[in-house]
Amino acid sequence: MPVIKLSESFIRNNLQCPEGKSRIEYCDEDLPGLYVEVRKSQGQTYYLRYKQATGQTCHQKIGRTTDITLADARKKAKALKAEILALGADPRGEEKARLAVLTYAEFFEQHYLPYVMPRKRSWDRDEELYRLRIKAVFGNKRLNQITRQQIQLFHTSLKHEGLAAATCNHHIKLLKHSLNLAIDWEMLDKNPVARVPMFHEDNKLELYMDDVELNRLLTVLHTDENRSVCQIALFLLSTGCRLNEALSAKWSDVDMSKGIFTIRATNAKSRKLRGVPLNESAIEILKQLDTQGKFEYLFINRLTGRPYCNIHKVWQRLREKAGLKHLRLHDLRHQYASFLVNSGRTLYEVQQIFGHSTSVVTQRYSHLSTKVLNEAAQSASIKIREATTTTT
Repeated sequence: MPVIKLSESFIRNNLQCPEGKSRIEYCDEDLPGLYVEVRKSQGQTYYLRYKQATGQTCHQKIGRTTDITLADARKKAKALKAEILALGADPRGEEKARLAVLTYAEFFEQHYLPYVMPRKRSWDRDEELYRLRIKAVFGNKRLNQITRQQIQLFHTSLKHEGLAAATCNHHIKLLKHSLNLAIDWEMLDKNPVARVPMFHEDNKLELYMDDVELNRLLTVLHTDENRSVCQIALFLLSTGCRLNEALSAKWSDVDMSKGIFTIRATNAKSRKLRGVPLNESAIEILKQLDTQGKFEYLFINRLTGRPYCNIHKVWQRLREKAGLKHLRLHDLRHQYASFLVNSGRTLYEVQQIFGHSTSVVTQRYSHLSTKVLNEAAQSASIKIREATTTTT
């Protein structure tokens, strides 16, 4: 550990590791604590040697000789020494503390997922959003290294990728919720996602079939060879149930004599038990099923012998066959609501069947046909005509 008067010339020409050694330190005579470490395999680096309040000797890296001049290394070393003496700061300890912070990947996989899996029914969607896009951008960043600007750039990139506004927002909402938990668990001081604005775009599509389109769809559903998926679609159209509610339905949930299908709280979006009335069309579909007494669930994939998990690929073929390539499975729920409202049923009745907490939510599904609206407007005309006749 030779002590010499370091100079730029010495740094350029005399930094060599003696034969038989793997490293050597050249200490600066002018600034005690500053030294250059020379390694045979890893080059030359400036360090500051100092003592903690406990008396332990520590070493703070300043920079490589190829990246920083000797003059700048001395300035930085002096500033660090002054900070250590005046404030009792510990650069090395602060660096260790920074490195002790979990990366987002470690936090999400080891803490967030285990927490939400028993508490959130859609945790698998969170895992999918994280795995497909979030992990690549933020996985290696430590929680306290994630910035609001990085979040906003990521949000914008999702839009440029062609994702719907709602899908882009789901990624940001997941980041915000997960980092809020990190704050609750005292792993993070503040949430960088706070005040990141969402994309505002109306995604409340109303795709309703007219009589001709409905006839085409029913023709396909009654004749296609994939009877199981067709029966699922017909059940959705006849009950207004969500796809998950139908796929997870068990025979023990069905009471044919009372005409009630009970949706268990674990399968309901509202997490509340609710009963769905079974009309003649729904009961006819259930009677056509050949799974009663053989399987626990209503709709069984005969290739696997297990309940269906996903039918979207088959549904895409069916809707294209019917000439309705934009019709989603969830639109069958909308269509059921329009059947009820166009038949004169009240929003309150629709609300109760659908299990909505308020009628405001029901408004989205209560499509009124032009014919019904015209009939409503005509009632005013009748009153005006009657009043005119009386006056005359």
